[in-house]
Amino acid sequence: MKPHERNGHMPGGDETLAAVSPDVVGDLVAVERVDVEPSGSQMVPWTPSGRGGSYDDRTLHEVEVSVVPDIADLVPSVGPGLSRGLDQATEVITTLDRSHADVLTPLATLLLRAESVASSKIENIKADVDEYARALHGVKENSSAVAMVASTRALRDLIGTVDDGSDIVMDSILAAHRTLMAADPSERDYAGKARDMQNWIGGSDYSPLGAMYVPPAPTAVEHHLADLMSFCNRRNVHPIVQASIAHAQFESIHPFTDGNGRIGRALVNTILRRRRVTTAVVVPIASAIVARRDDYFDALAAHRAGDAGPLIAAFTAGSLIAASESSVSAHRLAQMPERWIEDAGRPRAGSAARKLISGFATNPVFSADDLEQRFVGATSSMYVAIENLTDAGVIRPLTKRTRNQVWVVSSIADELDALSVRIASRARTELRS
Repeated sequence: MKPHERNGHMPGGDETLAAVSPDVVGDLVAVERVDVEPSGSQMVPWTPSGRGGSYDDRTLHEVEVSVVPDIADLVPSVGPGLSRGLDQATEVITTLDRSHADVLTPLATLLLRAESVASSKIENIKADVDEYARALHGVKENSSAVAMVASTRALRDLIGTVDDGSDIVMDSILAAHRTLMAADPSERDYAGKARDMQNWIGGSDYSPLGAMYVPPAPTAVEHHLADLMSFCNRRNVHPIVQASIAHAQFESIHPFTDGNGRIGRALVNTILRRRRVTTAVVVPIASAIVARRDDYFDALAAHRAGDAGPLIAAFTAGSLIAASESSVSAHRLAQMPERWIEDAGRPRAGSAARKLISGFATNPVFSADDLEQRFVGATSSMYVAIENLTDAGVIRPLTKRTRNQVWVVSSIADELDALSVRIASRARTELRS
C-alpha cells in the first residue's frame, strides 16, 4: 500500500486599491450561504495490505468513501453581500494587473513565487527565502526548498497553458503534477498520474480507519475529473466563484497520491488567467489562506456538507487583501533600481556594475554561469562589481563555494518575505472567523 497523503495605498496610485482598507474587508465579504449539493458516501470493500497497524487496521474489510456530486452544470446562487465582495475583488485584481507595466515582469515573478511558497506552507513545507533562492539554482540542501521550487514551476507551467484563453485540460494538470512531484523520491513513480488506489487524510497510516476524510474510490476519479474540467471551462459563472468551487471539488476528488493541495490551489489562478481576470500577475491568495489554515480546512468541510459560502468568502477576501498588498510591492519594486544605483555609489553608465544592475529586476537570483552566458565571458571587472555590490548590500551570496557562486538581490528577496507577512497579518486581523 502506498503511504497516504497527510495532509496599501500607492502614491499617485489606484483609487480602487486604496479603497481596500482594513475597515471594509470583513464587511465587504459577507459570509452568506451558497447552496451546493453535499457529498454523499458509500461503503466499498477494503483489503488490508499487510501486517502493519493495529488489530482493527488488519481486520478492516470495508470502508466508507465519499461520493462527490457532479458540478458540470452547477449554477451557484450568491447573495448580495458576497456579490459586492466578488465584484470588488475582481476590480482590484484587474487594476493591479494592468496598472504596473513598468514593473510587471519583476512583479509577476515575485507574485508567482509568493503564491507557490505560501501554497507549500499550507502543507507544512517550509524553508526561508535564501534556501528557496538556492534551490532555484539547483542547490538541494533543503528538501522543502526544492519542493517549493517545484511548486513554483508547476504553477507557472499550468497557468501558461491558458495564457491564450485555451481550455484547461487534464493533460496540463497531469504535466503540472509531474513537475511538482518528479524530484520527490517517494512520489516519483506516481508523478503525473491519477491515483489507482484509495487514499485518505488523517487517521491511521495503514488504513482509512479514523480518517478525517476519505475521497472517492479510485474507480470514480476519471469520471469526476472529466466533470470538473467541464465546470472549469465554463464562462457563465463568476470567475472567483468558479475558481473557489473548482478548487474545493479538486480537493474532494483528491486525484493524486500526494500534491493535491498545491495543484488544487494552482488551479485557482489558472482559472483566473483563463477568464482574463489576470493577464500577467499571479495573485498570492495562498498567503492569506495559510494565515487562517484551520478556517480554510473548515471551509472545505462546509463545502462538502453543502455550503460553498465560507470558501468563496475566504478566496474573495484573500484576493482583496493579496491584490492590495501586491500593489505595495509593485511600488517598492519600481523604486528599487534607483536605490541599487545609489547604494552602489552611482557607478557610471556602461560600467560593469550598471550592466549587472540592469538585470536584477528580472533575474534576482543568478549564478556565475548566468553571468558567463549573459555577458559572453564575464570579465574580471564584472566580478569586481559583484564584490562591490555585495559590500554595498545590494546583493548577497547564497553559497560559500568558490565555483559557480549564487547571489540574490537582497531587497527583492526581502520583499518576497515582506509581502507574505503583510498579507498574512491582514488576513489574521481583518477576516472573520
